[in-house]
Amino acid sequence: MNKEESSCKEEVFNSLYRELSPALRNFIFFKSGDNDQSFDIVQEAFIKLWNNCGKVPPSKAKSFLYTVSNNLFLNTVSHRKVVLKFRKDKKQELNEQSPQFLLEEKEFGERLSDAISELTEMQRTAFLLNRVEGKKYKEIAEILGISEKAAGKRIHDALAALRTKIEKI
Repeated sequence: MNKEESSCKEEVFNSLYRELSPALRNFIFFKSGDNDQSFDIVQEAFIKLWNNCGKVPPSKAKSFLYTVSNNLFLNTVSHRKVVLKFRKDKKQELNEQSPQFLLEEKEFGERLSDAISELTEMQRTAFLLNRVEGKKYKEIAEILGISEKAAGKRIHDALAALRTKIEKI
């Protein structure tokens, strides 16, 4: 390939752009139906041609541009499929529970809160330290200034009271 046949020459590249870009844009537009996307893909294809201008003679530029444009379009479609699948999976994950279940869960949470508030202060404090904060009986005993056995008894009494006030616990 001699110097005159190089796509790297600015006037040759500009000529290729003026000659091939409208048809290439239409080709991608007919595939995608998206005018902006077709402009973007054609621009990217010409950038790839410029980056590979030393390897692509003007006689092969048309074939190169159509191949690159088609591949860019297919990559875009593939990416959209991945995004849509992710969104679909995420929606299913979020909507896996029926409205009935969500309502029952909310009602149960309210009943549990009411039942916990009806515990004595000593039972409630020990119970919440154990179940919410994950403290062991020994730690609860140190915090409340009581024996470890007394902390266990308060938690046991709290659980017994909750079981009687709420079914399914």
